[in-house]
Amino acid sequence: MAHNKIVFSTARRLLLASAIGAAVALPAAAADVTLLNVSYDVARELYQDINPAFQAQFQKTTGKTIQIKQSHGGSSKQARAVADGLEASVVTMNQANDIDMLADKGLVAKDWAKKFPHNAAPSYSTMVFLVRKGNPKGIKDWADLAKAGTAVVIPNPKTAGNGRYTYLAAWGSVLQAGGSDAQARDLVTKIFKNVPILDTGGRAATTTFTQRQIGDVLVTFENEVQLVRKEFGQNFDIVYPSTSILAESPVAVVDKVVDKRGVRKEATAYLNFLYTEQGQETIAKHFLRPRSAAVAKKYEATFRPIKLFTVDDVFGGWRAAQKRHFDDGGEFDKIYATK
Repeated sequence: MAHNKIVFSTARRLLLASAIGAAVALPAAAADVTLLNVSYDVARELYQDINPAFQAQFQKTTGKTIQIKQSHGGSSKQARAVADGLEASVVTMNQANDIDMLADKGLVAKDWAKKFPHNAAPSYSTMVFLVRKGNPKGIKDWADLAKAGTAVVIPNPKTAGNGRYTYLAAWGSVLQAGGSDAQARDLVTKIFKNVPILDTGGRAATTTFTQRQIGDVLVTFENEVQLVRKEFGQNFDIVYPSTSILAESPVAVVDKVVDKRGVRKEATAYLNFLYTEQGQETIAKHFLRPRSAAVAKKYEATFRPIKLFTVDDVFGGWRAAQKRHFDDGGEFDKIYATK
Protein backbone atom coordinates (compact mmCIF):
# COMPACT_ATOMS: atom_id res chain seq x y z
CA MET A 1 0.00 0.00 0.00
CA ALA A 2 2.82 2.40 0.87
CA HIS A 3 4.53 1.59 -2.42
CA ASN A 4 1.35 2.47 -4.36
CA LYS A 5 1.15 5.77 -2.54
CA ILE A 6 4.68 6.64 -3.63
CA VAL A 7 4.02 5.77 -7.25
CA PHE A 8 0.77 7.75 -7.48
CA SER A 9 1.76 10.83 -5.52
CA THR A 10 5.22 11.23 -7.00
CA ALA A 11 4.05 10.50 -10.53
CA ARG A 12 1.35 13.15 -10.22
CA ARG A 13 3.83 15.68 -8.81
CA LEU A 14 6.39 15.01 -11.55
CA LEU A 15 3.77 15.16 -14.30
CA LEU A 16 2.65 18.57 -13.13
CA ALA A 17 6.21 19.80 -12.72
CA SER A 18 7.53 18.57 -16.05
CA ALA A 19 5.30 20.74 -18.21
CA ILE A 20 7.11 23.85 -19.40
CA GLY A 21 5.56 26.87 -17.79
CA ALA A 22 3.56 24.73 -15.35
CA ALA A 23 3.92 27.33 -12.61
CA VAL A 24 2.64 30.17 -14.77
CA ALA A 25 -0.98 31.30 -14.68
CA LEU A 26 -0.85 33.76 -17.58
CA PRO A 27 -1.05 32.53 -21.19
CA ALA A 28 1.79 33.71 -23.41
CA ALA A 29 -0.45 36.07 -25.36
CA ALA A 30 -1.40 37.94 -22.19
CA ALA A 31 2.15 38.47 -20.92
CA ASP A 32 4.14 41.61 -21.70
CA VAL A 33 7.43 39.71 -21.29
CA THR A 34 8.34 36.00 -21.53
CA LEU A 35 11.48 34.39 -20.10
CA LEU A 36 12.73 30.81 -20.36
CA ASN A 37 14.58 29.44 -17.34
CA VAL A 38 16.58 26.33 -18.28
CA SER A 39 17.33 24.55 -15.04
CA TYR A 40 18.49 21.29 -13.52
CA ASP A 41 16.43 18.23 -12.77
CA VAL A 42 15.49 18.54 -9.10
CA ALA A 43 14.74 22.29 -9.05
CA ARG A 44 11.22 21.90 -10.45
CA GLU A 45 9.33 22.43 -7.21
CA LEU A 46 11.52 25.35 -6.18
CA TYR A 47 10.71 27.35 -9.30
CA GLN A 48 7.05 26.43 -9.11
CA ASP A 49 7.08 28.64 -5.99
CA ILE A 50 9.67 31.21 -7.08
CA ASN A 51 7.99 32.07 -10.37
CA PRO A 52 4.56 33.26 -9.15
CA ALA A 53 6.21 35.21 -6.32
CA PHE A 54 8.46 37.01 -8.80
CA GLN A 55 5.57 37.54 -11.21
CA ALA A 56 3.56 39.25 -8.48
CA GLN A 57 6.49 41.48 -7.49
CA PHE A 58 7.27 42.31 -11.11
CA GLN A 59 3.71 43.33 -11.86
CA LYS A 60 3.49 45.39 -8.68
CA THR A 61 6.70 47.31 -9.37
CA THR A 62 6.48 47.69 -13.17
CA GLY A 63 2.78 47.37 -13.98
CA LYS A 64 3.70 44.70 -16.55
CA THR A 65 2.97 41.00 -16.67
CA ILE A 66 5.68 38.39 -17.15
CA GLN A 67 5.56 34.71 -18.06
CA ILE A 68 8.28 32.34 -16.87
CA LYS A 69 8.63 29.15 -18.84
CA GLN A 70 10.63 26.25 -17.37
CA SER A 71 12.77 23.47 -18.81
CA HIS A 72 14.26 20.82 -16.52
CA GLY A 73 16.64 17.90 -16.98
CA GLY A 74 20.12 16.73 -16.07
CA SER A 75 22.24 19.87 -15.57
CA SER A 76 24.89 19.07 -18.17
CA LYS A 77 22.28 17.82 -20.63
CA GLN A 78 20.40 21.10 -20.21
CA ALA A 79 23.54 23.15 -20.73
CA ARG A 80 24.27 21.29 -23.94
CA ALA A 81 20.71 21.97 -25.13
CA VAL A 82 21.30 25.70 -24.60
CA ALA A 83 24.62 25.46 -26.42
CA ASP A 84 22.81 23.70 -29.28
CA GLY A 85 20.22 26.43 -29.66
CA LEU A 86 17.60 26.22 -26.88
CA GLU A 87 16.94 29.93 -26.32
CA ALA A 88 17.19 30.22 -22.55
CA SER A 89 16.92 33.69 -21.07
CA VAL A 90 18.60 32.46 -17.90
CA VAL A 91 20.23 29.25 -16.76
CA THR A 92 19.94 28.07 -13.15
CA MET A 93 22.25 25.09 -12.82
CA ASN A 94 23.76 22.97 -10.05
CA GLN A 95 27.41 23.36 -10.95
CA ALA A 96 29.66 26.06 -12.35
CA ASN A 97 31.12 23.77 -14.97
CA ASP A 98 27.96 23.83 -17.07
CA ILE A 99 27.84 27.63 -17.13
CA ASP A 100 31.57 27.80 -17.90
CA MET A 101 30.86 25.71 -20.99
CA LEU A 102 28.25 28.23 -22.13
CA ALA A 103 30.69 31.07 -21.45
CA ASP A 104 33.30 29.33 -23.60
CA LYS A 105 30.77 29.29 -26.44
CA GLY A 106 30.08 33.00 -26.10
CA LEU A 107 26.52 32.61 -24.81
CA VAL A 108 27.26 33.75 -21.25
CA ALA A 109 29.67 36.42 -20.00
CA LYS A 110 33.17 35.18 -19.22
CA ASP A 111 32.89 36.81 -15.79
CA TRP A 112 29.38 35.48 -15.14
CA ALA A 113 30.29 34.45 -11.59
CA LYS A 114 30.88 38.13 -10.71
CA LYS A 115 27.52 39.32 -12.00
CA PHE A 116 25.62 38.28 -8.86
CA PRO A 117 26.58 37.82 -5.18
CA HIS A 118 28.25 34.69 -3.76
CA ASN A 119 29.85 33.67 -7.05
CA ALA A 120 26.42 33.94 -8.68
CA ALA A 121 25.12 31.09 -6.51
CA PRO A 122 22.08 32.18 -4.44
CA SER A 123 21.91 28.80 -2.70
CA TYR A 124 23.92 25.69 -2.05
CA SER A 125 23.44 22.10 -0.97
CA THR A 126 25.48 18.96 -0.41
CA MET A 127 25.33 15.25 -1.15
CA VAL A 128 23.69 12.95 1.40
CA PHE A 129 22.18 9.46 1.48
CA LEU A 130 18.57 8.35 1.36
CA VAL A 131 18.12 4.81 2.68
CA ARG A 132 15.15 2.58 3.22
CA LYS A 133 13.40 2.79 6.58
CA GLY A 134 15.54 1.44 9.40
CA ASN A 135 18.69 1.56 7.21
CA PRO A 136 18.84 -2.24 6.82
CA LYS A 137 22.30 -2.13 5.22
CA GLY A 138 23.73 -0.04 8.07
CA ILE A 139 25.05 2.67 5.73
CA LYS A 140 26.88 5.45 7.60
CA ASP A 141 29.59 6.86 5.34
CA TRP A 142 31.08 6.81 1.86
CA ALA A 143 33.04 3.60 2.46
CA ASP A 144 29.80 1.73 3.11
CA LEU A 145 28.68 2.40 -0.46
CA ALA A 146 31.57 0.25 -1.69
CA LYS A 147 30.58 -2.86 0.28
CA ALA A 148 29.64 -5.95 -1.66
CA GLY A 149 25.90 -6.47 -1.90
CA THR A 150 24.99 -2.79 -1.51
CA ALA A 151 23.10 -1.38 -4.52
CA VAL A 152 23.77 2.35 -4.93
CA VAL A 153 21.60 4.64 -7.07
CA ILE A 154 23.57 7.54 -8.58
CA PRO A 155 22.76 9.44 -11.80
CA ASN A 156 25.30 9.47 -14.61
CA PRO A 157 28.19 11.88 -13.89
CA LYS A 158 28.48 12.51 -17.63
CA THR A 159 24.99 14.05 -17.81
CA ALA A 160 23.91 14.98 -14.28
CA GLY A 161 25.44 17.51 -11.94
CA ASN A 162 24.52 15.57 -8.84
CA GLY A 163 26.14 12.45 -10.29
CA ARG A 164 29.29 14.50 -10.75
CA TYR A 165 29.09 15.94 -7.25
CA THR A 166 28.58 12.44 -5.81
CA TYR A 167 31.64 11.11 -7.63
CA LEU A 168 33.77 14.03 -6.40
CA ALA A 169 32.36 13.82 -2.87
CA ALA A 170 33.33 10.15 -2.60
CA TRP A 171 36.79 10.77 -4.10
CA GLY A 172 37.36 13.83 -1.91
CA SER A 173 36.27 12.06 1.26
CA VAL A 174 39.34 9.83 0.94
CA LEU A 175 41.71 12.74 0.31
CA GLN A 176 40.21 14.71 3.21
CA ALA A 177 40.95 11.77 5.50
CA GLY A 178 44.60 11.75 4.41
CA GLY A 179 44.28 9.06 1.77
CA SER A 180 45.91 8.98 -1.65
CA ASP A 181 44.47 9.39 -5.14
CA ALA A 182 44.98 5.67 -5.67
CA GLN A 183 42.87 4.91 -2.60
CA ALA A 184 40.24 7.41 -3.74
CA ARG A 185 40.11 5.82 -7.18
CA ASP A 186 39.71 2.39 -5.58
CA LEU A 187 36.76 3.56 -3.46
CA VAL A 188 34.99 5.25 -6.37
CA THR A 189 35.58 2.22 -8.58
CA LYS A 190 33.96 -0.07 -6.01
CA ILE A 191 31.02 2.31 -5.53
CA PHE A 192 30.23 2.46 -9.24
CA LYS A 193 30.46 -1.30 -9.50
CA ASN A 194 27.53 -1.26 -7.09
CA VAL A 195 25.44 1.06 -9.29
CA PRO A 196 22.75 -1.03 -11.05
CA ILE A 197 21.62 1.69 -13.46
CA LEU A 198 22.89 5.13 -14.51
CA ASP A 199 19.93 7.46 -14.94
CA THR A 200 20.57 10.63 -16.95
CA GLY A 201 19.29 13.01 -14.26
CA GLY A 202 18.79 13.33 -10.52
CA ARG A 203 14.99 13.18 -10.58
CA ALA A 204 15.09 10.03 -12.70
CA ALA A 205 17.41 8.49 -10.10
CA THR A 206 14.94 9.42 -7.35
CA THR A 207 12.17 7.72 -9.35
CA THR A 208 14.34 4.61 -9.76
CA PHE A 209 14.87 4.41 -6.00
CA THR A 210 11.41 5.39 -4.73
CA GLN A 211 9.04 4.11 -7.41
CA ARG A 212 10.91 1.25 -9.01
CA GLN A 213 12.25 0.14 -5.62
CA ILE A 214 15.75 -0.36 -7.02
CA GLY A 215 18.75 0.02 -4.75
CA ASP A 216 19.60 0.17 -1.07
CA VAL A 217 20.69 3.82 -1.06
CA LEU A 218 20.17 6.90 -3.21
CA VAL A 219 22.91 9.55 -3.22
CA THR A 220 21.63 12.96 -4.22
CA PHE A 221 21.27 16.55 -3.10
CA GLU A 222 20.20 17.25 0.47
CA ASN A 223 17.15 19.18 -0.73
CA GLU A 224 15.98 16.26 -2.88
CA VAL A 225 16.21 13.70 -0.07
CA GLN A 226 14.50 16.10 2.32
CA LEU A 227 11.59 16.52 -0.10
CA VAL A 228 11.23 12.74 -0.44
CA ARG A 229 11.53 12.29 3.31
CA LYS A 230 8.91 14.98 3.91
CA GLU A 231 6.40 13.33 1.62
CA PHE A 232 7.18 9.68 2.34
CA GLY A 233 8.84 9.78 5.74
CA GLN A 234 7.49 6.41 6.78
CA ASN A 235 9.48 4.70 4.03
CA PHE A 236 12.91 6.31 4.14
CA ASP A 237 15.65 7.67 6.41
CA ILE A 238 18.34 10.26 5.71
CA VAL A 239 21.98 9.54 6.49
CA TYR A 240 24.60 12.30 6.62
CA PRO A 241 28.16 11.16 5.83
CA SER A 242 31.02 12.43 8.00
CA THR A 243 32.08 14.82 5.24
CA SER A 244 30.68 15.88 1.90
CA ILE A 245 31.08 18.40 -0.89
CA LEU A 246 29.81 21.96 -1.16
CA ALA A 247 27.33 21.94 -4.03
CA GLU A 248 26.58 25.47 -5.21
CA SER A 249 23.65 26.29 -7.50
CA PRO A 250 24.96 29.00 -9.86
CA VAL A 251 22.85 31.20 -12.13
CA ALA A 252 23.53 33.31 -15.20
CA VAL A 253 21.86 35.49 -17.79
CA VAL A 254 22.25 34.12 -21.33
CA ASP A 255 23.52 37.31 -22.95
CA LYS A 256 23.08 36.30 -26.55
CA VAL A 257 19.39 35.47 -26.03
CA VAL A 258 18.34 38.35 -23.77
CA ASP A 259 19.94 40.92 -26.04
CA LYS A 260 18.29 39.38 -29.09
CA ARG A 261 14.89 39.43 -27.37
CA GLY A 262 15.36 42.70 -25.49
CA VAL A 263 14.74 41.18 -22.06
CA ARG A 264 18.05 41.68 -20.27
CA LYS A 265 16.54 43.93 -17.59
CA GLU A 266 13.79 41.43 -16.82
CA ALA A 267 16.11 38.40 -16.81
CA THR A 268 18.49 40.17 -14.44
CA ALA A 269 15.61 41.14 -12.15
CA TYR A 270 14.45 37.52 -12.10
CA LEU A 271 17.82 36.25 -10.91
CA ASN A 272 18.21 39.10 -8.43
CA PHE A 273 14.88 38.07 -6.92
CA LEU A 274 16.54 34.85 -5.75
CA TYR A 275 18.70 36.94 -3.40
CA THR A 276 15.81 38.87 -1.83
CA GLU A 277 14.53 37.83 1.58
CA GLN A 278 11.42 36.44 -0.09
CA GLY A 279 13.49 34.47 -2.57
CA GLN A 280 15.85 33.20 0.13
CA GLU A 281 12.92 32.18 2.30
CA THR A 282 11.47 30.16 -0.58
CA ILE A 283 14.87 28.58 -1.18
CA ALA A 284 15.11 27.51 2.47
CA LYS A 285 11.57 26.11 2.45
CA HIS A 286 12.69 23.85 -0.39
CA PHE A 287 15.61 22.61 1.72
CA LEU A 288 18.30 24.45 -0.22
CA ARG A 289 20.75 26.26 2.04
CA PRO A 290 20.25 30.04 1.75
CA ARG A 291 22.91 32.74 1.59
CA SER A 292 20.99 35.20 3.76
CA ALA A 293 22.28 35.03 7.32
CA ALA A 294 18.86 35.98 8.69
CA VAL A 295 17.06 33.28 6.73
CA ALA A 296 19.75 30.72 7.55
CA LYS A 297 19.31 31.52 11.25
CA LYS A 298 15.55 31.13 10.98
CA TYR A 299 15.91 27.69 9.36
CA GLU A 300 18.97 26.46 11.25
CA ALA A 301 17.06 23.47 12.65
CA THR A 302 16.44 22.31 9.06
CA PHE A 303 20.07 22.10 8.05
CA ARG A 304 22.29 19.72 9.94
CA PRO A 305 25.90 20.89 10.40
CA ILE A 306 28.25 18.91 8.18
CA LYS A 307 31.91 19.28 7.26
CA LEU A 308 32.08 20.45 3.64
CA PHE A 309 34.96 20.73 1.20
CA THR A 310 34.95 22.54 -2.12
CA VAL A 311 35.79 21.57 -5.68
CA ASP A 312 38.33 24.38 -5.74
CA ASP A 313 40.11 23.23 -2.58
CA VAL A 314 40.33 19.54 -3.43
CA PHE A 315 40.29 19.36 -7.22
CA GLY A 316 41.69 22.71 -8.32
CA GLY A 317 38.38 24.01 -9.64
CA TRP A 318 35.66 22.75 -11.95
CA ARG A 319 37.64 23.05 -15.15
CA ALA A 320 40.43 20.88 -13.77
CA ALA A 321 37.97 18.39 -12.31
CA GLN A 322 36.07 18.17 -15.60
CA LYS A 323 39.19 17.60 -17.66
CA ARG A 324 40.63 14.93 -15.40
CA HIS A 325 37.53 13.08 -14.31
CA PHE A 326 34.62 13.62 -16.71
CA ASP A 327 35.91 14.45 -20.19
CA ASP A 328 35.82 11.58 -22.65
CA GLY A 329 38.60 9.16 -21.73
CA GLY A 330 38.90 10.62 -18.22
CA GLU A 331 38.93 8.89 -14.87
CA PHE A 332 35.19 8.17 -14.83
CA ASP A 333 35.24 6.53 -18.26
CA LYS A 334 38.17 4.36 -17.19
CA ILE A 335 36.45 3.43 -13.94
CA TYR A 336 33.11 2.60 -15.53
CA ALA A 337 34.75 0.57 -18.29
CA THR A 338 35.90 -1.90 -15.61
CA LYS A 339 32.38 -2.32 -14.18
